[in-house]
Amino acid sequence: MLTRWDPFREMMAIRHTMDRMFDSALAAPASNWQPMSWDLALDVSENQDEFIVKASLPGINPEDLEITFTNNTLTIKGETREEKNEEGARFHLRERRIGTFSRSITLPAGIEADKIDARYEGGVLRLSLPKGEGVKPKKIAVQSGDHRRVIEAKASEPSKN
Repeated sequence: MLTRWDPFREMMAIRHTMDRMFDSALAAPASNWQPMSWDLALDVSENQDEFIVKASLPGINPEDLEITFTNNTLTIKGETREEKNEEGARFHLRERRIGTFSRSITLPAGIEADKIDARYEGGVLRLSLPKGEGVKPKKIAVQSGDHRRVIEAKASEPSKN
């Protein structure tokens, strides 16, 4: 059987699907709201000697952070807890996040893990991950006749074949 295309019917089907999606999302009462996991936004930069990772974590107690570096993967974990409110207080707006957060990023091989430095100031976590000598750029002199030029190169890890 061949069904003729009806744009009105297609739009109604989409509207019905969207209505169901919003109804299920709004069905749970606000009193049953539970903390969620949220992603941590990072800035990662690099200079000649190190990688620098910055994360904005306002209101986080530095003792509540867990920072690990294993197999070239940096992981930052933590949790924000809900503040106890005065009884009978009604919120008109509540946007601050509570719950656990975790973020992992993989960095190139050659980080000196025992020299990683973490500082927390003004709500910003700053990690300094020093590069090992094998991954720092090297200057190599190239000779050509009577002229000597310096070319900047980067040492690479040996390939695993």
